[in-house]
Amino acid sequence: MAWLRSVLRLLSGSIRDLASVVVVIAFFQLLVLRQPLPEPGSILVGLVLVVLGLALFVRGLDLGPFPLGESMAHAFARRGSLGWLLAFAFSLGFATTAAEPALILIAAEAGEVAAQAGSIADTEAARDRYALGLRLTVALAVGVAIVVGVWRILTGWPIHLMIAGGYVLVVIVTAFAPDEIIGIAYDSGGITTSTITVPLVTALGVGLASSIEGRNPVSDGFGLIAFASLTPMLFVMLYGILT
Repeated sequence: MAWLRSVLRLLSGSIRDLASVVVVIAFFQLLVLRQPLPEPGSILVGLVLVVLGLALFVRGLDLGPFPLGESMAHAFARRGSLGWLLAFAFSLGFATTAAEPALILIAAEAGEVAAQAGSIADTEAARDRYALGLRLTVALAVGVAIVVGVWRILTGWPIHLMIAGGYVLVVIVTAFAPDEIIGIAYDSGGITTSTITVPLVTALGVGLASSIEGRNPVSDGFGLIAFASLTPMLFVMLYGILT
């Protein structure tokens, strides 16, 4: 019955995590707006599906991405090939970001808005090119970010100085970027660190720091996600300046 206890524990954790969201929505819907919930049956079914999906997602991370990322980081550290390690870091950041559902949706929406604003031609081909260019730019930015983060783990450079310097560059580039790209650029820093990218990148950092003598998995293994949130802002604004 150990598997049943494990399933119940996962489900209870998902219910606990979603409880605060449900309470907030119910409070404002029923007590502030004073309106009944629209289609309560559908909402209940949706909540059940979300609970199940969240529980399966968390369990899937424990079984797949986290162990895989850590084992590959250990393997690259034992291999001792800096070039292959950096190539893997870039490829991981690029591929996971390009596949992010949130980025795909935001890029498509940005293409629609750009077409309506007259920034690009209002055709399907133009919107698709704009969305693809934005996705590839963000994916390239995250690939570079993971390489920088891995290099920091290897060299022990102070992360706070690197992050502070990066945001200084963001502020400087903002002054020269077109107004219509700044908001998209700033949002792109958040949507890149989502369901696919975070587990694998975090596992890579922790596994690599655990494999290198003199590195602490707690102080050195984390921080890759910070770089992955910063560089897309720079790259997307530069993309807007160039295009």
